[in-house]
Amino acid sequence: MTGGQAGGSAPDPRALRALAHPLRWQLIDLIGSEATATATRCAEVLGESVANCSYHLGILGKYGYIELVPGQAGKEKPWRLASREQNLDPAGLDAEGALAAEAAAEAFLGHEFARMRQRLSRYSLEPEPWRKATLVLGATTWMTAGELLDISGQLKRLLVTHEERAADPASRPPGAREVRLFAATSVAPPVTPPHGAAPPDDTAPPDDTAPPDDTAPPDDTAPPDDTAPGA
Repeated sequence: MTGGQAGGSAPDPRALRALAHPLRWQLIDLIGSEATATATRCAEVLGESVANCSYHLGILGKYGYIELVPGQAGKEKPWRLASREQNLDPAGLDAEGALAAEAAAEAFLGHEFARMRQRLSRYSLEPEPWRKATLVLGATTWMTAGELLDISGQLKRLLVTHEERAADPASRPPGAREVRLFAATSVAPPVTPPHGAAPPDDTAPPDDTAPPDDTAPPDDTAPPDDTAPGA
């Protein structure tokens, strides 16, 4: 669901709970951007205390999202990502696990939208080529589940374009900058009829307002017309 394909074995609910904190998503992004980072570097960039960053880095390390870079001397060790994918898919989890996945997804989306707002706030400061290349887009339409699955697959393939450049700086062309590609698809909940509204009833009696049938026999029970002229 996040950072790549959701799938494989169901995530550990305890590990999911470790992602239900916005600062931990910021740490994951920073380490992913810089390849490695110490607690001091994280504090410098994120405006947090070294102690706070060190604590949250330890939690991320405990649950396997990051790992210490081996063979590094010095008192403070740098961290690196253990994987660029974080699976938040609740499929296969029990109720408690599903709640943990929901909390992690909410923290992720909060972080994602905060970053989007921050970058868009400086949109006018970017050179024209980057302004033209930046896009915010949304669309609402009607699809079957199969059609939406196909669209989601197409978006995923677009998002992983040039993904090798994230881990390999030598593969980045001149002038390349870090960019964020974010995609989401969702389905609206079923629409319920307004309160008190009844569904159409095919057994309802005919509409009395229908035009008269000229082939019907005259009604002999009709009262005389007192306004008719005398015989």
